[in-house]
Parts: sequence; C-alpha cells; structure tokens
Amino acid sequence: MEELTKYTQYLEKEISRINFGKEPRNLFDPLRYFLALGGKRIRPVLTLLSGDVFQIPKEESIHAALCIELFHNFSLIHDDIMDEAPVRRGKATVHTKWNSNIAILSGDVLFVEAYQQLANYTDTRLPLLLKRFNETAVEVCRGQQLDMDFESRKDVSEAEYIEMIRLKTSVLLGCALEFGAILANREEKTRNSLYQFGVSLGIAFQIQDDILDLYGDPELFGKQVGGDILSNKKTLLFLKAKDRASKNGDSRFGDLLKMNSAREKITFAKSLFEEIGARQSTIEVMNLYYQLAIQNLKNLEEKGLNVSALFKLSAYLMHRNV
Repeated sequence: MEELTKYTQYLEKEISRINFGKEPRNLFDPLRYFLALGGKRIRPVLTLLSGDVFQIPKEESIHAALCIELFHNFSLIHDDIMDEAPVRRGKATVHTKWNSNIAILSGDVLFVEAYQQLANYTDTRLPLLLKRFNETAVEVCRGQQLDMDFESRKDVSEAEYIEMIRLKTSVLLGCALEFGAILANREEKTRNSLYQFGVSLGIAFQIQDDILDLYGDPELFGKQVGGDILSNKKTLLFLKAKDRASKNGDSRFGDLLKMNSAREKITFAKSLFEEIGARQSTIEVMNLYYQLAIQNLKNLEEKGLNVSALFKLSAYLMHRNV
C-alpha cells in the first residue's frame, strides 16, 4: 500500500541517520547488519499513521516511531538467541553470524537507543510516553518468559497461549499506536481505543504468523517454514490439533510428536492439521480478533477521526496467504 511504502522509506532514511558509533566493531556492526535486514517496519509505521490521525507531523512522531522499532529489533535479536533460530528475514541471525555474547550486547545497545529516542520529547508528554513504554517493555519480557515456560509444560491452554502472545507480541503494537495519541495530548478513552485496536490486531497477526510458519511460502515468509512444529512449539495451531485429536481418539497426533525426519514431520503435520480441522479452527480465532480490532477503529471513526489509513494497513497485514 502507498502509505506503507512512503513511511517505510522515510523510516529507513531516519534509521540510517542514527549514530551508533564505530568501535568496537563487534558491538556496532551486528546491530547495523540486523537493522539493514529491513522488514516492513509495521510497528513504527503504526506510530506515524497514528500521529497522522491527529495531524502530528512525521518529523515530530518519528522519535516515538524509532523507539518502537529499535526496541522491537532488540527483542528479536535476543529472541533468536533463546530460540536458537538460524534465520531471520531470510538472512543469518546475529548470534549465528557472530556469536551469542556479541548478539546480547548489540541488542542491549538498541534498547538503550530506544530510550534515547524518547528523550527527544522534553515537554509534559514524556512521562506518559515513558510510562506506556516501560509497561510494554516489561510485558514483552513476561510474554517471552511464558513462551519459554510453555516449552516444558504439557498442559498449556488456549487461553494461556492467547495471553502469552498478547504480552509477547501484541502490546507493542498497542503501544506504537497509543504513542500517536499521547503526542497529540488526547484523552484516555481515545488512547485506549487505539491501544486496544493494536492489541487485537497483534493477536490476529501472531496467530496468522503461526499458521504461516507451517503453511507459508518460505520465500515470502522469510523464516524457516515448519520450525514451530519441528520443536513441538505450543502454538494455537498445535493446541487446536492436540485438542481435536484427543477428543476424536486420534492417535496420529502422538505419532507426529515422535517423528524424527524433519521433512516427513512437516508434511504429515500439514495434512493432519488440515484433515482434523485444526487449521480452519485457528483461522476462525484469528478472524475473531481481527474483527475486534476493526471495531475499535470504527469507534474512533464515529468520533470523527480519519482512520482510513489504519483500515487499509489492517487489511494489508491480514492478507498474507493463509
């Protein structure tokens, strides 16, 4: 979409202008490498678009947008270490290309720089920006810990999984959107509508990501396809399949968990999850959260706010060939 391209180009230019330093190269080269991998920059774009809703110039909202993007990339670098992921955005992860210790430190620099971006706001908006950002940062860490805890648990429920992805993924989208309303000094109800729009959209987006992990095109998805199922990760798709197999007395789910061949396991999972209705049931939950997100946008539209660009971006995000 045109707005996404326009703002992505602007963000790339502003990211390239950040002065991270040169020495030691093993500290700064990895973070420059990771930021150069690109991506759609969805989260900072949401901040810029949210600012647009309230006629905040992009030159003013850019610092909040960069804060979001730098924090997001910090979390990805660290997540990749914990997940032992070899690939991110189609390229080697930082810990793979360098090592885990270097990746940890480079990620830490991005986290510090995220705060430095917010420090550009020296007026009365800063405390509220910091409050929302700090709450969000802690929630993201809580979500990541829950995700790791789930690896050793056999009794994870669907509700627990939704809460985990709300924390790990969705609250950052909510924060990105609320930043625009905070910069505009809008009342709490309006801020909350934007925040809840982002949270619901984030949940839908993550569920879609889980589906694409198994069913997506690796060239378009940019990550190792089937990684979740190879590690028996308890995604909503996995939990739906487990529940349906259990209720139907279908032993094939247990057989799936015992498979050693990666190719065979991925192929079998695709067929099994489709056959027992787990994929379709997961898509239905994804669509439910997407509609909750859209309803929050409609509430803002009824207040006379122009949120058409957010409607368009939402539709764009949720059409990734699931």
